[in-house]
Formats: sequence, C-alpha cells, structure tokens
Amino acid sequence: MEIRKGAVNWQLVAALLLIIAGTALRLLPHIPNFAPVGAIALFGGAVLGWRLAVWLPLALMISSDLFIGFYPGIAFTWAGFLLVALFGMLLRRMGLAGRIVIGGAASGVLFFVVSNFGVWLTSGMYAHTFDGLVQCYAMALPFFRVSLIADLFYSAVIFGLYELVLYAVRVRQVVRAAAPLK
Repeated sequence: MEIRKGAVNWQLVAALLLIIAGTALRLLPHIPNFAPVGAIALFGGAVLGWRLAVWLPLALMISSDLFIGFYPGIAFTWAGFLLVALFGMLLRRMGLAGRIVIGGAASGVLFFVVSNFGVWLTSGMYAHTFDGLVQCYAMALPFFRVSLIADLFYSAVIFGLYELVLYAVRVRQVVRAAAPLK
C-alpha cells in the first residue's frame, strides 16, 4: 500500500486503536487470562505490515505492564506475543475461518509453551529439572484453557470486524462508482 501525502495510514490507525483497546482490556477487571493480546498480535502479523506487526504486541504489553507491573520472566511473555505476531505472518493468505480457528488455537499453544517455559526458568517455583518443567506446564493448564478460549473469541471479533470494515469499504466504492456524475 502506497502512502500519499495527506493520506491516512489506515494500518497505523488500526495498530493504535488495537493498542488502546488491548491495554484497556488488560487493565479493566476481567477473567484471569481472558485478554485480547494474543488475538491482537495474531491480527497484526496476519494483516499489518511487518514493522507494525512486530511492534504492535510489544507496545501493547509495555503500555499495560507499566500499570500492571513488571515481573521475572516478563521477557518470555513479551517474546511469546512477538512469536504469535510472526506466526500470524504465515497466515496472510489464509481465509477468515483459518485465521480464526488455526491461528487462534496455534498462537495460544505457542504462547503457552514460551511463557510457561519462562515461568519455569525464572520464577523459582519449580525445580530446574525435566520433572519441574512438566509440573510447571501441568499447573498452567487451567490458565491455558481460559487463554485459548480468549484467543479464539477475540480472534473472531477482531478478524470479523476487520472483514466487516473491508466489506463496507467495498460497498461504498461500488455505490460511488454506480452513482451518476453531477
């Protein structure tokens, strides 16, 4: 997409709106782990340019973690969402249903593996053995279920809204093209 002088960069506007919405939804009371960050990262990778796709989840996490607080292993959380954005880039040619179902599920698994590896490595809650790693993942399973549902739900909402906007733009273009010249 070419940016013309005076033209609105719709990708930047979308990224900023997603950062604001994602930050707000992380800060407002919600079911633990039921947040849109994974779906936003996935959407960024699947739809936005690569620079915005990479910075979108990081900006969202930094802006919200400034209020929530920092913790050991935060780099693994941020890296998990960054990897989800990169994974989203693999879905660029996939249809809407695939982006939601395959993207939402796979990104949830990817984030679960990376972030909980970070918990095992940095929290001191688990022995640094294979059994300790397995215990860490087993203890995180209830959180995984909720975050997976959130990833699927928010992916459906975000990708669905995006498709509705695209549809509305196309309809507007058809109506304009069909309108008689004045």
